[in-house]
Amino acid sequence: MKAVILAGGRGTRLKPYTTILPKPLMPVGDMPILEVLLRQMKQAGISEAVLTVGHMAEMLRLFFQDGHKLGLDITYSYEDTPLGTAGPLSLVDGLDNTFVVANGDVLTTLPLASLLEHHRLSGATATIAMHHRKVHIDLGVIQQDGDGHVVGYIEKPTYDFMVSMGIYVFEPRVLDFIPRDQYFDFPDLVKRLIAAGEIVAGFPFDGYWQDLGRADDYERAIEDFDRMRSLFLPPDNPTILSTNGSDKRVQPAASMR
Repeated sequence: MKAVILAGGRGTRLKPYTTILPKPLMPVGDMPILEVLLRQMKQAGISEAVLTVGHMAEMLRLFFQDGHKLGLDITYSYEDTPLGTAGPLSLVDGLDNTFVVANGDVLTTLPLASLLEHHRLSGATATIAMHHRKVHIDLGVIQQDGDGHVVGYIEKPTYDFMVSMGIYVFEPRVLDFIPRDQYFDFPDLVKRLIAAGEIVAGFPFDGYWQDLGRADDYERAIEDFDRMRSLFLPPDNPTILSTNGSDKRVQPAASMR
């Protein structure tokens, strides 16, 4: 199975870190966030990964090379200008079977094999991994009608949402809904699929999930990875990549209890 990893963004919300590193190479523990994700994909039976790259593309290519040190076949798809989150898929060749798409900055314990099985059983064209989030508004929220009259007042409410985890499973026909070489985001793709009557499934996951969107998210991810390493990476594959291209061995962390 093939996966497409979106790794071309500039990571502007993580400056100044991303001034010198592409966000997928930001380290958590002793390896980049993207290496964690790639190792999880390998363990889930994915054998090929395409990295869609743009910003600092050569640093990513120098680090991961052809993927043989991870037991993967890694290739690269270059975008000359930013194409959004879904647009880069239009430039990737060989997406002829069910494939996975993921942001390159996600730290999660999501069982990818279960996500793939859920997608298969649902008969969906697209499946979105979802996570429950609560957003607390530390202000009074005023509700108005069309005339500007206040019709409600909610003091410091908490709203519940199911949010996208940035991990998807797609059938090849989703490519028919993506304009080639144009800026196009995943919300636009999902809306097109729904309008066309295609099945879009959700896979709810209540385990650990964190993206590296902001500096405080990144700092939290570092702490969590150190504390929960064995949950992210089972101890059967402790080899990590070093920045000079050689391998080294590390002892797996003890399991959390």
